Amino acid sequence: MFKKILIANRGEIAVRINRACQELGISTVAVHSEADRDSMHVRIANESVCIGPNQVNKSYLNAHALIAACEITNAEAIHPGYGFLSENASFAKMVSDHGLTFIGPKHEHIEKMGDKIQAKKIMQQLGVPTVPGSEGKIENISDALKIGSEIGFPVLLKAAAGGGGRGMKVIKNEKEMSDNFSIVKQEALSFFGNDTVYIEKFIDSPRHIEVQVIGDSHGNFVHLYERDCSVQRRNQKVIEEAVAPGIDNEDKIKLFETVISAIKEMGYLGLGTLEFLYHEGKFYFMEMNTRLQVEHPITEMITRIDLVREQITVAAGEKLSFDQAKVNPLGHSIECRINAEDPKTFKPSAGTINLYHPPAGNGIRLDTFIYSGYKVPHYYDNLLAKLIVTGRDREHAIRRALRSLDEIIIEGTVTNIELHKKILASEDFKKGSVSIKWLEENIEKL
Repeated sequence: MFKKILIANRGEIAVRINRACQELGISTVAVHSEADRDSMHVRIANESVCIGPNQVNKSYLNAHALIAACEITNAEAIHPGYGFLSENASFAKMVSDHGLTFIGPKHEHIEKMGDKIQAKKIMQQLGVPTVPGSEGKIENISDALKIGSEIGFPVLLKAAAGGGGRGMKVIKNEKEMSDNFSIVKQEALSFFGNDTVYIEKFIDSPRHIEVQVIGDSHGNFVHLYERDCSVQRRNQKVIEEAVAPGIDNEDKIKLFETVISAIKEMGYLGLGTLEFLYHEGKFYFMEMNTRLQVEHPITEMITRIDLVREQITVAAGEKLSFDQAKVNPLGHSIECRINAEDPKTFKPSAGTINLYHPPAGNGIRLDTFIYSGYKVPHYYDNLLAKLIVTGRDREHAIRRALRSLDEIIIEGTVTNIELHKKILASEDFKKGSVSIKWLEENIEKL
C-alpha cells in the first residue's frame, strides 16, 4: 500500500479523497493555487504545496508542477479526482514515466475512451448498443450535410474530445449545419485543443442513465448498478439519484451483463462510468468517463462500498474487497449539487461565506469544503457542496432531501438551494422518468 499520496485537485473532492487516504493510514499532500491557500483541503492534509497562481492553466493544470510537488514531498502516487487532469492520458503516462502511480485507469484506456469516436467504435465491437451516427470524424461541411441527410435531422454535432456537456450542438436542418459546423469545430479546438467532430442521431427527450464499474488487476470486474442523471441544464447535471426509477429490471440486468463483458474484454483497471441515453426502453452508449464521478456518493450510500478506498487499493495492486454477489443496493439515494450561482440566471457568485450550518440526521451526508469565513474564489467551478440523502425508498429520500435543504444555511453568497427545493417538490420529478430536457423546459415555471 502507498505511504503518501498527492491529491491533484481542490474543493470538495480533494477533501473526500483526503478522508479516504487517512482512513487507510496514508499520508496526504494537498496542492493549491494562491487563491486556495485557505481552502479546507489544504488545512486537513498532512502537507501542502503551492503549485502556482490563481489561473488553472498555471496551477491545477500544470503537470510539471504536480510532478515536482511529488518529488519534493516523496509522494508515491497521484490521485487526480475529477476534472482538471483526471482524464488526460498524457498526464497519466507522465506520472508513470516518473516512477509514480496514477490512481486511475491505464493511460491507454484514458486515451481511447477520451476520443468519443474511437470509444464508440470500441463499444460497438464489444457489443454495447450505441447511438446511430457517422463512422468516424467529419472532415468538411459537405460530408456533414451528407451524413445529416442520411441519418435524418435533427442530429448532434459533437466534439470527439468533448466532455462535461461541452462541445455539442443540436442541428435541426441543413441550414443550421452550414451555419454552425465551423463554429462547433472552433469551440472544440478552444475547449479541448482538438477540432475533430462527429455526428450522432439526436434522440429527443431521453433520460441519462449511467453504470458504475470497477476492475482490478486480478481479473475481477464488478458493476455497482446505475444512476439517473437526467435533471440537467445545458448538459450539466444538477440532481442525480440511484437507482434509476421506472426502468424494467430485466433490461437493466442485460445492460449490466453487456457492460461487464465489455470492460473485462478491455482489461479495464480502476473506476469507470459508462453513460447511456435511455429512450423507449432502449439504451444507447454515449461515452465512458475514466475517473471518479462527481455523483459517486449516491452509489456509495446504497451499496455501502467506499469507491475512493477501492480505487486507491486497486491502484496499489490489491484485489477488490468485494465481489458481484456482495453488491446489493439498499434504499434510494439522491444528490443535489449546491452551487454558488443565481438560481434563475445561473450566473456564478463569489464572496465570503458569513454563516454556514450543515443539515444533520439519519441518512444525511454533505460533501463540502466550505466553512464560515471562507472566501469563495471566482476562478474555479462554482460547486460548493453535494447534499446526499438516503431513504428507505425514493419517496422517503425526496422528503428527507427537502427537509435537509430547509435546514442547510449558506449565507454570504447566492446559491441554487431554492431551485433544488422546487425541483424535488415538483410533481414531474416525484413521478420519476423526467428527461434531460425537462429542467430547461420547466425552469421558468419552477
